[in-house]
Amino acid sequence: MRLRQQSNEVLHADETIVRVGRPEVATLQQALARSTRGRSRICAHRGSSNTLHEMIITLGRGSYIRPHRHFGKCESFHIIEGELDVVIFDEDGNVADLVRMGPYASERCFFYRMADPLFHTVLVRTETVIFHETTNGPFVREDTEFAAWAPAENETTAADGYARGLVEKVNTFTLAPQL
Repeated sequence: MRLRQQSNEVLHADETIVRVGRPEVATLQQALARSTRGRSRICAHRGSSNTLHEMIITLGRGSYIRPHRHFGKCESFHIIEGELDVVIFDEDGNVADLVRMGPYASERCFFYRMADPLFHTVLVRTETVIFHETTNGPFVREDTEFAAWAPAENETTAADGYARGLVEKVNTFTLAPQL
């Protein structure tokens, strides 16, 4: 499959019919190894103006995704390989909910969807995780609000400390029983 490189972390599928298999995942893993932020993705959509955005994403353990929320968007993940936790926050930055995710064969959820603009982030629980993310477009940077109570990605020392503290909180978080 032809892939067009947008950056060292982002590739766009350049085909009418997008097929992702082991060779494309290997390409993602190579890009992940070169990424300073511990992430890489193949965008199956052709551009940011498309109304449907689908991505195959790899994240490495320790990758920091600043808590954020999206206005007017839904988001779903389907785990392919590895494990991650989706952490949902209240307005003050307290952990409000947790979605523990893994592949179908694991004891974790393999699919999640969020339709409301809730602050969230992910914590990678294995060396790497590969997942399919779907959201509606177009991508408009201003539609994403980053949490004021969490450090920016470029504040590396503060972000590392925040992430370590968040892992400790999540490790002791008790999920509410599901009805």
